[in-house]
Amino acid sequence: MTGTSGTPVLKDLVLVGGGHSHAIVLRRFGMRPMRGVRITLIARDLHAPYSGMLPGLIAGHYDFDEAHIDLGPLARFAGARLFHDTATGLDLARRRVLCRDRPPVPYDVLSIDVGITPALDVPGAREHAVPVKPIGSLVARWERLRERVRASPDRLRLAVVGAGAAGVELTLAIQHALGRLAAAGDGFPEPAFHLFGAGGQALPTHNPGARARFARVLRERGVHVHLGRRVVRVEAGRIVVEGGRAVEVDDVMWATAAAAPRWPRESGLEVDELGCIRVAPTLEALSHPGVFAAGDVAAVAGHPREKAGVFAVRQGPPLEANLRRALRGEAARPFHPQRRFLSLISTGDRYAVASRGRWSFEGAWVWRWKDWIDRRFMRRFNQLPEMTDAGPAADADLRRLAPPDVVRELSVAAMRCGGCGSKVGATVLDRVLARLAPLRRDDVVVGLDAPDDAAVAEVPPGKVVVQTVDAFRALVDDPYLFGRITANHCLSDLYAMGAEPRSALAIVTVPYGSEAKTETLLDDLLAGAVAELNAAGAALVGGHTTEGAELTLGFSVSGVAEREALLRKGGMRPGDRLLLTKPVGTGTLFAADMRRRAKARWIDGAIRTMLQPNREASAVVRRHAATACTDVTGFGLLGHLVEMTRASEVDARLALDAVPILDGARETVAAGLLSSLQPHNVRLRRAVANVESAASDPRFPIVFDPQTAGGLLASVPGRAARACLSELHELGYERAAIVGEVEPRSEREAPIHISPREEVQPEQE
Repeated sequence: MTGTSGTPVLKDLVLVGGGHSHAIVLRRFGMRPMRGVRITLIARDLHAPYSGMLPGLIAGHYDFDEAHIDLGPLARFAGARLFHDTATGLDLARRRVLCRDRPPVPYDVLSIDVGITPALDVPGAREHAVPVKPIGSLVARWERLRERVRASPDRLRLAVVGAGAAGVELTLAIQHALGRLAAAGDGFPEPAFHLFGAGGQALPTHNPGARARFARVLRERGVHVHLGRRVVRVEAGRIVVEGGRAVEVDDVMWATAAAAPRWPRESGLEVDELGCIRVAPTLEALSHPGVFAAGDVAAVAGHPREKAGVFAVRQGPPLEANLRRALRGEAARPFHPQRRFLSLISTGDRYAVASRGRWSFEGAWVWRWKDWIDRRFMRRFNQLPEMTDAGPAADADLRRLAPPDVVRELSVAAMRCGGCGSKVGATVLDRVLARLAPLRRDDVVVGLDAPDDAAVAEVPPGKVVVQTVDAFRALVDDPYLFGRITANHCLSDLYAMGAEPRSALAIVTVPYGSEAKTETLLDDLLAGAVAELNAAGAALVGGHTTEGAELTLGFSVSGVAEREALLRKGGMRPGDRLLLTKPVGTGTLFAADMRRRAKARWIDGAIRTMLQPNREASAVVRRHAATACTDVTGFGLLGHLVEMTRASEVDARLALDAVPILDGARETVAAGLLSSLQPHNVRLRRAVANVESAASDPRFPIVFDPQTAGGLLASVPGRAARACLSELHELGYERAAIVGEVEPRSEREAPIHISPREEVQPEQE
């Protein structure tokens, strides 16, 4: 909960959306941090597409990463929290952003840059057309279309509705890409292309020269252009235009004038006829001070402009400056957008047309010019500099940011004593606990609803109590997600032993800060944890909160089990197969993330894996007569396997080929980006019989990688392995795999043999 350089949080700046303006804001805040300000980015797409390069991406001139801004490293550079979620509304009275999958996010200053989507207001368009925007989803939609065309034995008819620059450029990019595939021998008939526009000409907002140049290009490329008649209906297999004429088509992409999402209007912000937020030339909402908007979703009063990425880029610096002023309580300054701008529109191939004012020109050199401009822009975000402390400028910001009463509060926070256990205040705790909805169990005699000193629970007759504890510092920005991940991690010890969770005690350390910020943090943290505990059937019955240098969370969890049904690390038998229920790689990925070297999609994939509980996996391996089980956590796959072999007095063979690895982990391991715990785990290499040959495999380090909320490693009889694996896959453990085999204890000192390839069969005959 501390801001830059460990300063307690005084103000919350929340950015909703990862558009071009916000990318620039984040970079500029990273270059000059503002102490006392916590920045939170709420983004639906972790990789923000750069609109200028998307046609080139579709045409095949760029790969995905070249055409997208990776918001993960950018947010970390800015010292911002990245919440991967979708905003669904605003509580303007309480200054909160409402989200789809997490609790509301409070703000002191808010900025919105979420883009727009085509208005599918023509009958049948929602059912039979694919919108071009949001552009964050365009790549996936294009890939589905490409595969459909390649799989069709017939010549398909593809239609684009909307003859503006976006529709024309998209049509030519798709045509070029499919033409290249057909020429390369893919063996499918090239589609026919139809372009529809309500106006009398394509590119109606551009000058006559540019329009004439594109009319020629469309004609030369054989595109069927339907202009001057509005599309009035879309049906399965055809488009109907004014006058009743129908054109047979197989697929429709919609690139007409777009509208803003509904939630800004429904939240009470003043909007225009398209639902775009009406802002002053300062980019501050006309209806609500402290709320800003930029990019396509903003409508600047007195300065109407078409929706083009160039305006969002130009709005970035003045938006950042006015956000700083708003945070300091200063008046915002107006920004006047340019009237004319240069458009560089590609023709699918490496050729482009330039348009500005009355002038236009074309050529391959124009495309090279556009390519140079686009790559230079993207380098600002994908090649971030190493920054040092912001120094006096940030200190000055802090002095202006903090009113006298806050300064006094910070002085008190800096002098907190340790004799009281540095506890969080009772009033804050009472309010947070009153809002939680922990599971209530009949066997919990004394819990959170009582003021007593300890929790009391009954133990069912004939069962044993299984207890465990774990805690660690925050590894993700979102406290709600951190609460969920930590609860999952701590519960896994019970699942590994076949126990049923019953209760949990929380251990929390929150950074020093104001009462309001501490309360919000605890709200999110415990709400996430309780969501997972409740789903597991465990009641939160108490805990301890304290203040410290950084956010940490842990749980002491208790469960019950039948003594005879307990799964332990000992018990493996020769011939058993080793099943791993989740992929590995969280340690190296988060080590890379700390250094801004991990792609956001890799971290998102790791988080989704960590959020998957091991509860059902435990039930599956027990149904298939598992002989031993553990959860893969801090000691890594090899460390936990060594524990099992020693406890069972057997050897084991591990197949590197079979070990499931999280996306991106191979790349980060190859780059030497390893967890700080890795060197301690590597000491166990002495347990590998063929260590010299195994170490030559580039995947070898991954077996030492420490995991957070990792999967279960279980041994099951060979005859049951295939059925067990199939059931795991059916229940959503898609990356579960048979990774090895248990062997009789040999005379060799090292119990593990690592093979590069799968050498064991999943089922014993």
